[in-house]
Amino acid sequence: MAGPAARGRRAIWLHPAAKPVLFVASLLPFAWLFYGALTDQLGANPAEHLIRSLGDWTLRFLCLTLAVTPVRTIANQPALLRFRRMLGLFTYFYACLHLLGYAWFDMGLDVDEIAKDIAKRPFILVGFAGFVLLTPLAATSFNRAIRTLGAARWQALHRLVYAIAGLAILHFFWMRAAKHNFAEVAVYAAILGVLLGWRVWRQLRKPAVLQRA
Repeated sequence: MAGPAARGRRAIWLHPAAKPVLFVASLLPFAWLFYGALTDQLGANPAEHLIRSLGDWTLRFLCLTLAVTPVRTIANQPALLRFRRMLGLFTYFYACLHLLGYAWFDMGLDVDEIAKDIAKRPFILVGFAGFVLLTPLAATSFNRAIRTLGAARWQALHRLVYAIAGLAILHFFWMRAAKHNFAEVAVYAAILGVLLGWRVWRQLRKPAVLQRA
């Protein structure tokens, strides 16, 4: 039986206010950046600051989304699963804003120039590829899509997150390579490596568990 502390944690995750609180908290970075843009507090190059900050938050929400399953499994908190969809959709929300910021502030919403830039610069191509792969995951994150695709196909589709994580780190690495600043890249790569490595370890461990059963 679960102890009082475990039951208390479950009660927090299951509280009706938990999801609204997470929703508001997830919007705070956007609200802060929007306020900073309105009040001219984003530094000497506000467009670059905005684009890079939105990219950083995309990566952070990707890490948070991928952390839900390991944390709920290790901590025996199945109720945490109810937050994964929202965190995943906020990952896509910030990815959309990141792409929009680049297309608007850097390229003036010129579709032809954007297409040329994607083809010319590898780090833009990699980032755009990650966004393209992320789109079907966001579009199929609802219960109706799971029923339509079937659980097996839905799970296979959502394994694209492995490729997305790799492309996100490569995009970040190439972006920072111009300034030889790899400290943050190493931190995010380590976090994503652990989160994805845990999943691989679990998959490899399953046959051994079944053989012993």
